[in-house]
Amino acid sequence: MARIGLILTPGFADWEYAFIAGTASPFYGIDVRFFATITGQFKSQGGLAVTVESSLQHCLDWTPDVVVFIGGMAWERSDAPDIRDFLRASRSSGATIAGICGGTSALARAGLLDTVPHTSNSADFLQQNAVDYEASTLYRNSPVAVVADRIITAPGPAPISFTCAVFESAGLSSEIVSQFRSMLAAEH
Repeated sequence: MARIGLILTPGFADWEYAFIAGTASPFYGIDVRFFATITGQFKSQGGLAVTVESSLQHCLDWTPDVVVFIGGMAWERSDAPDIRDFLRASRSSGATIAGICGGTSALARAGLLDTVPHTSNSADFLQQNAVDYEASTLYRNSPVAVVADRIITAPGPAPISFTCAVFESAGLSSEIVSQFRSMLAAEH
């Protein structure tokens, strides 16, 4: 069974994880678990109170196929969690690393975007929120998720393409992912 670890921070963006959490397990049989940089109770940007009892170390012990960093205001603060060691260990264990919106700045701080094409909210966003970010030549101004060498990045308004990329990296067939994408795009 494929495994996806969703990493939340206080003030996480409600819309960026919803399609993964709401459909992966019940419809596709993917084991989805939540982890946090700070365990305990905290709220999302929308005010949803959650309690996450599993730390990043528990995520490493569980060995997910995809580790997903959900955006939120925590990644934009000067005291953003330093998770470079966790990211490098996850990558070394073979996991695909995914970041959406503010979560992409965590990947940039860890140097994971230094050698791969990537996107985010903007190149300026990464430069402002990741002091050591120097990969702007690899930045792609894309409204949808960008996938390169087991790294997935997306701007905040792209939760559908982000979810599709995460699902494909978790091992869902391109046919199933295409059906999922079509179902969500039918509204438009």
